[in-house]
Parts: sequence; C-alpha cells; structure tokens
Amino acid sequence: MTRLGLHDRFALVVPTLNEAGNIETLLGMVQHALEPVGVNYEIIIVDDGSSDGTAELVQQYAEADRRIRILARRGERGLAGAVIHGWNHSDAELLGVIDADLQHPPDLLPELLAAIAEGCDIAIASRYASKDGVRGWNPLRVAISRASTWATLPLQRKGVRVKDPMSGFFIVRRKAIDGFSFEAKGFKLLLEILVRAHIFSAREIPYRFGRRRAGKSKAGAAVAFHYLQLLGKLSRDLFLRPSPQ
Repeated sequence: MTRLGLHDRFALVVPTLNEAGNIETLLGMVQHALEPVGVNYEIIIVDDGSSDGTAELVQQYAEADRRIRILARRGERGLAGAVIHGWNHSDAELLGVIDADLQHPPDLLPELLAAIAEGCDIAIASRYASKDGVRGWNPLRVAISRASTWATLPLQRKGVRVKDPMSGFFIVRRKAIDGFSFEAKGFKLLLEILVRAHIFSAREIPYRFGRRRAGKSKAGAAVAFHYLQLLGKLSRDLFLRPSPQ
C-alpha cells in the first residue's frame, strides 16, 4: 500500500447526534486503523446538540489526545452542514467523513488514503462496488436505494461516474472542492461534490454496510425531501450551465 508522508494532513469529520453508545468504540477503531498509515491526522467530532452526553464524552478524549477535537453546533442540524463545518475548521489537505454509528468500517481508511496517495481526487467507500455490500437489507430498502442511485446517473460527469454517489464515507482532496459552496441541509454531500466540484478521478473501495450498534437512525421523510430538492437543484444548475467552447 502506498504510504502517505508526514506532510500530508488528514482531517476526518464525524457528525454526531446522540451517539454516546458508539463514539468511544469508533474513536478507538479509527485511531487503530490510522496509526500504521503514517499520516498526520485529526478527528473532528461535530456535534449537533446531543442530549445523551456525546459531546462531554468526546471532550474527555480531546483533553487526553490533541488529535481529537469536538465542535459543538447550537441550533443547527444536518449531516452535510456538520461535515462542511468540520472541514472549515481544519487546514488539512485531505478531508474525510465517516458516520458515528459504526455502519462504516474504519479499517477501510488506509485503502481510501492509499487511493488518494496514488493520485485520485476522491476515494469512496462503496456499497455497490461488490455484490454483497448491502447483503442483509430487505428487498424494499434495496430497491429504494438502487432507484435513488440510478436517478443520479444523468447528473454525474462522464468518465467519473461512480456506483455509490450517495455514500457517507469518503475522502476528498481540499483543492478539488475549494471555492465551492455546498448545501448544508440533507445527507447527500458526496453527490453534490461529484457533480459540482473539480473531480476528475475517483476510486471506489468496496465494503459491506454494517448494522447500527446503538442509538437511533436519523433517516426519515425529511432526508428524502432534501434529497429530491438536491436532485432538482443540481438538474437545474446543469441545464443552465454554459456549454464548453
């Protein structure tokens, strides 16, 4: 595996809302995965007003390890907004995001970083890069997820189309997104980055989507509504974009 140099700084954002039952395990797993890589990293927990002690728990870790930081947002909600908030509070060249619920495997981080080290603009943990990525899901959930993914194909850039544009686990080069403003609402930041940012090379690393170990899912009708809004906005932007000369 390509080894990153100590000059390559990596900021991994973890958005949280009542994840006290998962966050300690996640922090340990992330650090265990990153230690052999040789990257200068920081883990930024962006908490949206947890009432279960998540922020206080992370603060204890932050006091013992300067590579862990807690940013508390007040009166704001939304995964995409939390990720952007965390990235804006770091000067790292490599920017990542992972869910706090342990459905994303932290041991995939070295492979994602290796893809970036080898020249990719973005590296994505993909549920659909292999056949068993969504094994165990009920058929209705699979159908909805597949349909939502297919709806993005006309929006994705030719030559950089990916199988899982809705993944919430990825790493991107800061220079690829500099100068862009992204929607703070909703859960589909990756899709907007793929469509609007300077992404010319992408690699998907397959994984199997895990089960939430503690806490409650944040998905619901509002997530679906914001997703439809985003599709409409991106479609409109593409239609109005001037043709290349």
